[in-house]
Amino acid sequence: MDIEALLTSHGIKPTVNRIIVARALEEAGQPMSLTELANKILTVDISSVFRALVLFRDHHLVHVIDDGDGGVCYELCHSHHDDEDDDQHLHFFCERCKRTYCFHDIPMPAVTLPHDFEVTKVNYVVRGICPHCRLAM
Repeated sequence: MDIEALLTSHGIKPTVNRIIVARALEEAGQPMSLTELANKILTVDISSVFRALVLFRDHHLVHVIDDGDGGVCYELCHSHHDDEDDDQHLHFFCERCKRTYCFHDIPMPAVTLPHDFEVTKVNYVVRGICPHCRLAM
């Protein structure tokens, strides 16, 4: 994946730190917390990682996922727009290992709200025990 082109397509100037953060998210293949991401990227300080994530969020380049356990994870969004998220998908949070999984092929249920309400974000997280943790029980 051309990370620089992805950043540019979302209206983000591709600086060295931003490229490193975006590439780390892409390589992870799963949502990561700020701490996990900062521990993976030892060449960029945590405040710079956080600033990049905030910028990415504001430009719809990352999903910010409330894992349902009081934490937040970030995942690179493959949306084609910098003003909306067309890459919404289901997430699963394992209550045992605390890992968040992405399920891109499972359709999210449609939610119909009264006409006076405007949806700006959908965060659909299913909680339970992952197969790896079930086998270890």
